[in-house]
Amino acid sequence: MTNANVNANDTWKLGKYEFTSRFILGSGKYSHELIKAAVEQAQAQIVTLALRRVNVGGMANILDFIPENVKLLPNTSGARNADEAVRIARLSREICDSDLVKIEIMRDSKYLLPDNQETIKATEILAKEGFTVMPYMYPDLNAARDMANAGAACIMPLGAPIGSNRGLATKEFIQILIDEIDLPIIVDAGIGRPSQACEAMEMGATAIMANTAIATAGDLPLMAQAFRLAIEAGRLGYRAKLGRVKAKGGSASSPLTGYLQD
Repeated sequence: MTNANVNANDTWKLGKYEFTSRFILGSGKYSHELIKAAVEQAQAQIVTLALRRVNVGGMANILDFIPENVKLLPNTSGARNADEAVRIARLSREICDSDLVKIEIMRDSKYLLPDNQETIKATEILAKEGFTVMPYMYPDLNAARDMANAGAACIMPLGAPIGSNRGLATKEFIQILIDEIDLPIIVDAGIGRPSQACEAMEMGATAIMANTAIATAGDLPLMAQAFRLAIEAGRLGYRAKLGRVKAKGGSASSPLTGYLQD
């Protein structure tokens, strides 16, 4: 089965946009020379970037390394409150010609946990201005509902602290969002292994965003490919409806009758 066959009839929507790939690739820690190779292996249709990495007219403009058919997702990295995030988002729309924006607001410099309340404020302002808003948040059901009501196009809960590669530390809370929020749930931050991305997709997540796990791998393009395949496998497992889990004892996969007689 080819990648095209896996994804062709299984699209997902983000506001007015429609995608087949469920892998969103971050570019924050890459060298410019490896971004294009990673994008090609990941077959990502969305790539995030921080406004501060876009050196318009410079010698090493990151935009030169991202294929034209890939949607740019500027983020508000560095914002400490809603006002700063809104200002960064407006600038990014002018520079990147994209109404997609990932809201990142962090006042906490130690754990880098997102500020949900400020994120709700920024989401409401930018959604009214026509942005397709993708809020990065700590997985809390009430905050997610407020973001949805404020006009968010999706919800992006963290799996673990950003850049930690610890995996699905917030798994139970992410599952609640998947079950209760009628928007795409994109697991973002902390995913460190392809197997963890696969698990999140098996839970019913819409998509996965990864950056550090790939950027810090020994072979970036190969790890990008591994994540892509894991995400596809997890999605197929979810669509196929996973088999039951038996709490105690075993269950023979073949009948215990009809043995050959001597």
